[in-house]
Amino acid sequence: MLTLKAYAKVNLVLEVLGRRADGYHEIASLMQTIGLHDVLTIEAADEIEFSCSAAELQTNDNLVLKAVRALREATGEKAGARIALEKKIPLATGLGGGSSDAAAALKGLNILWDVGLTTEKLAEMGAGIGSDVPFFIYGGTCLSQGRGEKITPLPDIRRAWFVLLKPVITVPVHKTAALYGMLRPGHYSTGGLAAGAVERLQEGEREAGMLYNTFDSVAAEAYNGLQRYREAMEKAGAAGIHLAGSGPLLFSMFHSREDALSVQTKLSLINMDSILVSGVARDEAGN
Repeated sequence: MLTLKAYAKVNLVLEVLGRRADGYHEIASLMQTIGLHDVLTIEAADEIEFSCSAAELQTNDNLVLKAVRALREATGEKAGARIALEKKIPLATGLGGGSSDAAAALKGLNILWDVGLTTEKLAEMGAGIGSDVPFFIYGGTCLSQGRGEKITPLPDIRRAWFVLLKPVITVPVHKTAALYGMLRPGHYSTGGLAAGAVERLQEGEREAGMLYNTFDSVAAEAYNGLQRYREAMEKAGAAGIHLAGSGPLLFSMFHSREDALSVQTKLSLINMDSILVSGVARDEAGN
């Protein structure tokens, strides 16, 4: 039996550069795995069997099953597997839980079935499942470009801590597509913010002002009631508050655990659903 942790992520920087001819959007994003994770257990079986602790996700469209089908199609593998998914990453928050689950399934089945695919090949396969899947094949700190399929692994950033705040608000159906649909040409940028953040992070800087998310500019329109959660984080002492991805979960990054814990404690005292996590390096994220 294999047990794999499927880690969540935050986009430290997420720039949207423009809409492509194929309908996707070109991005430049600095991504980081964090210590919140789902758990996949995978073992040999005669057929493909899948179970999930979240009943609403136990469907044929689950990205784990899409990963199974993609790997079988690419390799011609006929073996079965029994896969159990324990969900801990909050759903529809921008933390990439579904994509991380798919990446963990690809990596786990690659081992179980001994098909010998390289990390690069798994990432290429993952791009056909979801735009964030290639990043999760690598984990750690990476620059993601194209529509998410072009991954440049970077040296792991020095120890960083994150406070996550999950708003209790209505989330639009197909939230990511909805947010992209709200963007206008004036929201697009050149990729320079991501490139600059890469340089500064590798030099040991971790200033709140270096973080950025294009979707912050339309978040208030997309997520009614989000502003009061931003204000609560600010009042608790957080700076550089951004959507973790396509939202609506908010995060802030800290130099020390003590500073992060202070903010997280203040949010908990006013009954806000906050989580304190650290960054996860590539060797750990790769299981």
